[in-house]
Amino acid sequence: MRKLTMSLLGIMSSCLAVLPATAQQADSNLVLPDAKPGECYAKVITPARFEARTEEVVVQEASERIETQEAVYQGAEEQVIVKEASQEIEVTPTAFSRETELVETRAAELAWVTGSGDAQMPASPDAIEQIASSGVDTTAVEPGSCFVEYYTAAQYRTESVRVLIKEATQTIEIVPAAFETVDERVVIKEASSEVVDVPAIYRTVSESVLVEPARSVWQENCGVVEQVDNATGDVMCLVELPARYETLTKTVLDKPATTKTINIPAEYKTIQVEKLVSPAREERVDVPAEFTTVDRQVKVSDPVFFWLARGEQADENAITTGREICLTERPAENVEVVREVVSTPPVATTRDVPAQIETIDVQRLLTPASERRIEIPARTKTVTTQIEVAPAKVEWTQVLCRVNMTRDIITQLQEALTREGYDPGPADGVVGQGTLTAIEQYQEAEGIDRGGITLELLKHLQVAF
Repeated sequence: MRKLTMSLLGIMSSCLAVLPATAQQADSNLVLPDAKPGECYAKVITPARFEARTEEVVVQEASERIETQEAVYQGAEEQVIVKEASQEIEVTPTAFSRETELVETRAAELAWVTGSGDAQMPASPDAIEQIASSGVDTTAVEPGSCFVEYYTAAQYRTESVRVLIKEATQTIEIVPAAFETVDERVVIKEASSEVVDVPAIYRTVSESVLVEPARSVWQENCGVVEQVDNATGDVMCLVELPARYETLTKTVLDKPATTKTINIPAEYKTIQVEKLVSPAREERVDVPAEFTTVDRQVKVSDPVFFWLARGEQADENAITTGREICLTERPAENVEVVREVVSTPPVATTRDVPAQIETIDVQRLLTPASERRIEIPARTKTVTTQIEVAPAKVEWTQVLCRVNMTRDIITQLQEALTREGYDPGPADGVVGQGTLTAIEQYQEAEGIDRGGITLELLKHLQVAF
């Protein structure tokens, strides 16, 4: 039920005001309203209404706390190559075997010769043909048969013939591997990083918080210097009370906590390492074949012969040379030559030379440095402030007064209460205890403000006044 507390400042001299708990508002101005005859108005003060509001004020903002964990290492052994793998080459030289070969310098032949002993000379084919044309089967002539001949000696020339006495081959020369000694940096502890806490930075801030706003209040007996005619004797002064503040100190996060990463360089160790510049290789050198020179007699022209068989009578026109051509058998002529033949060619055998390895101690990074952020919640403080929801006001409000309370109106009121089912007693126009009890019951049932006979009551019961 809405309650309004009214303070009576003044009543028109022609009216007796009856002040209910809630009165009908006529005008909010301090000037008297335009009223009809019989209406009464009272100047009342409606005080300001406040509501208490609770607010959570942050006195320290939320932040973070950072915990760091260092990097974890594990010791280990690592094998480092101090001399790279290479190869060695061994050469098995060429192996030769000796062979003896008869080189025919002159083939065996049946030769027609002329002369005797060392004076024998070859007979010309023409002469042999002439013998054959004379009816002699030269193919059937037995060795030792002789014919008288005329001849022109055959021409020979000497030719030099190269004979292979040693085949061509190769020799293998080994160029060993070449190394150079260099200083090499070996990582014995890998690079890592370290996380360092950088704490949060706070600053203190003072803030004035409004706990009660400025307002105006009516106060009695504030002392009047000026004399006013027709004053009622009640003096009310509207006094302005200043706003009230409370100083609140807060810790404000100026810079949140962070971390700073510090790089830790890797650790090295310098060792001497033999680096392979060029691997071992073989170089093959050609060894040419060896030859010897043998002279050979080559016939360049045959003698021209005219032959007559020995004991055979020559023609009259035949001119004998005084020599005979005999079919002789001459054996082949050979020269014994010793030849070196490759029995096994040269072979290069490659043997792997393993790398030289040295074991050193190193630190291997198992877990890098890390951070863990822990939230720090904000801290708050509960502050209760009074918020003005309706300002104070001074207004003229219509009220009931004695001129309105006629017997006729009271009778209509009693009849209306009876009609609504409430017993005010006899409708005699007199306000007794029964009438007041019925009024209070009706007001409570209808949910209107209680406080005796009011304008609101008369309007609800439709009583004209």
